[in-house]
Parts: sequence; C-alpha cells; structure tokens
Amino acid sequence: MTTQFDNVTVLKKGNVYFDGKCVSHTVIFADGTKKTLGVILPASLTFNTGAPEIMEINGGSCRVRLKGEEAWNTYAAGTTFDVPANSSFDIEVTETLDYVCHFG
Repeated sequence: MTTQFDNVTVLKKGNVYFDGKCVSHTVIFADGTKKTLGVILPASLTFNTGAPEIMEINGGSCRVRLKGEEAWNTYAAGTTFDVPANSSFDIEVTETLDYVCHFG
C-alpha cells in the first residue's frame, strides 16, 4: 500500500454522510480513475455501492458484514476488503477509521 498519491486532482467539496459520521474527499488520477480518502467515526452504518469497491484501512478498526452474508469480519490498519458492485455492507467502526476507497 502506498503512503501518498502523486499528480492528482483533489475535489475541494467534501462528501459528508450520516450526519458527519463519514467524511471523504474525491481524488482523481491522470487516467480518470477515482478514489476517496476519508474518515468514519465510531458508529454502525450501512453503505450501498454502485461500482465495485476495495476498502483499504489505513488506521482504526471495524467489523464488516457484506450483503447476504451472516458472518462479520474484523479489519484494521494494513488490511482491505472487497465489496461487489450494486451491493451493500454493514460496518461497525470501533475505533475512528482512516480509509481509502478504490472504485472499479
């Protein structure tokens, strides 16, 4: 996992969800791909997906349950989880989560 992104465009307007419990900024790369960099405060939330996502955890910890699954999996700094397109996942953030969401 890289520690920085070079030669990118960052959109100034933040993406604020769940009354501020999740805040991110969109990063656009030269090839047109997009990622978001964000923070999720301790909470239990459900996210819906359009495109497939890879969630990269930079800090904090959480438990995640993908749509249609019964089991919860725990993730912490240095781990990732995949979410299919047109799906959803439940997340329980136990320690403020610093993440990168990779789309596509």
